[in-house]
Amino acid sequence: MPEKERAEKILFLLKKKYPEAKTALDYANPIELLVSTILSAQCTDVRVNIVTKELFKKYKSADDYASADPKVFEQQIHSTGFFRNKSKNIIASAKIISEKFGGKVPDTMEELVALPGVARKTANIVLSGAYKKLEGIAVDTHVKRVSFRLGLTKNKDPVKIEQDLMKIIPEKDWWIFSNIIIFHGRETCDARRPFCSKCVLSESCQKNGIVKSM
Repeated sequence: MPEKERAEKILFLLKKKYPEAKTALDYANPIELLVSTILSAQCTDVRVNIVTKELFKKYKSADDYASADPKVFEQQIHSTGFFRNKSKNIIASAKIISEKFGGKVPDTMEELVALPGVARKTANIVLSGAYKKLEGIAVDTHVKRVSFRLGLTKNKDPVKIEQDLMKIIPEKDWWIFSNIIIFHGRETCDARRPFCSKCVLSESCQKNGIVKSM
């Protein structure tokens, strides 16, 4: 089966299984989504939502984050892990957003990836989730793992994986593809113990170097 056709079949099956798939992060505006996404690195969305529930009560704008006391902020996000680096990046990004963009989170890939701590994954999430702009596919650990197992990519570098996926996934589905793959990765295609027996994509999974046809 041609690669694009197989990818669309995978999309069809996952859309059917996860009709309500969307980002698990709780946010109300672009700055909250940006902060949540930065905090989500090497951390579960559940933990991030617990932390941001209180964080968002205190910090309402980019100016608020820009003027945050680093030591205090580190303690507020401590449980998300890598808190010193995340604190530094969030505060530094907020200062740039306040000074250069008038407090508005930029809405272009070029401007977003120029912010401290923001790579293409985070930029894609912000662009898609906050501005409904599709400039790529957010590749996190779940998308990386599941896409490789499905044989949709042979690469392990997130940027190269994104390029591979953008060639075979219809542009209109870039946002939903990332979300449903993440759902599938959490629920079924676990990193250590995938539940292959109940997987709707079992016939399309790459295992031991062999890619089965659908």
